[in-house]
Amino acid sequence: QLQASGGGLVQAGGSLRLTCGAPGRIFSRAVMGWFRQAPGKEREYVGAISRNGMATDYADSVKDRFTISRDNAKNTASLQMNSLQPEDTAVYYCAAYNSILTDYNFRRKGSEYSYWGQGTLVTVSS
Repeated sequence: QLQASGGGLVQAGGSLRLTCGAPGRIFSRAVMGWFRQAPGKEREYVGAISRNGMATDYADSVKDRFTISRDNAKNTASLQMNSLQPEDTAVYYCAAYNSILTDYNFRRKGSEYSYWGQGTLVTVSS
């Protein structure tokens, strides 16, 4: 029910912006998160943003390079990825779980997310 887009091929050091759209009935009640899965590896938590957009959480591997934002008027969440490296190559998924407006106790396990998008491939060349 979520739709992720914006993936593609980028050179190391470059930037890419992913977008996730969701139906309003889901988006307005949910924490929005991002995960990724590289070939041959397990799915990995990237980060999340609170329902009110006031707080974010990031995995150590992407902190200070990636930024998550949301536009509650457009029912979209974005993942801005800067300083991309080959190890960032993966299929990126957006996900969501229902939450109260000021819940900042972010969930990092995929099993705790109720809604998922189809994934978008990001390839970073060296």
